[in-house]
Amino acid sequence: QVQLVESGGGLVQPGGSLRLSCAASGSIFSIYTMGWYRQAPGKQRELVATITRGGSTNYADSVKGRFTISRDNAKNTVHLQMNSLKPEDTAVYYCNADRVQSPFGVRDYWGRGTPVTVSS
Repeated sequence: QVQLVESGGGLVQPGGSLRLSCAASGSIFSIYTMGWYRQAPGKQRELVATITRGGSTNYADSVKGRFTISRDNAKNTVHLQMNSLKPEDTAVYYCNADRVQSPFGVRDYWGRGTPVTVSS
């Protein structure tokens, strides 16, 4: 079985920074895309940033220039460095691993989420 575990969420003041991490564990052959999504109260889950195995990145317009996604293919980890945080960044952040190849086949996986609160 493959599991994703997030860490690094918490409470931060506006303008502050946080670094989220996600580790994929289990029998994993490869992961095509890893990424972060978020869901604020009363809103739908939305894409924050993704990164392919080759290093190509994609960001939501709302976080461009403030957030940076990175990945370690050997360790099956993905990180999200969040700077200049705003109250509207408050949400539960979910890690996603897309097209995971394992002995169980090819499918995507989600973490359980880590909360981020930006407030003074």
